[in-house]
Amino acid sequence: MAEELFKDGKVSGRGSYTEGDGAGGERHGHWVFFLRTGNEKSRGSYEHGRLTGLWVWHRANGSLLQEGAFENGERHGHWMRYYDNGQLWDEGVYALGKKVGEWKTFDKDGSLKATKSFSG
Repeated sequence: MAEELFKDGKVSGRGSYTEGDGAGGERHGHWVFFLRTGNEKSRGSYEHGRLTGLWVWHRANGSLLQEGAFENGERHGHWMRYYDNGQLWDEGVYALGKKVGEWKTFDKDGSLKATKSFSG
């Protein structure tokens, strides 16, 4: 397990590299990143330096900001973003980094605000 640090010495990230402590290696496997406060900022996996699988991000107060999947470093699959009150802001699907299909946007109270279709 390797650690990356902010300039002040606090841990900014924890995970592993393809080779040792990162000198010449790429991020590989599960990683967790932190804010300067020590609260978790994001977590997910890398495959040879590229984001892969499900990633989750949090705000400074700990509330969920967004979650979605990556494939080969590109957004790919279902994505959801949230208001600071925890209510869903929008959701939809990415295919290799581009929005596809129906995307829904919601008001802060949870009511459907708009629907838009994307062809990629």
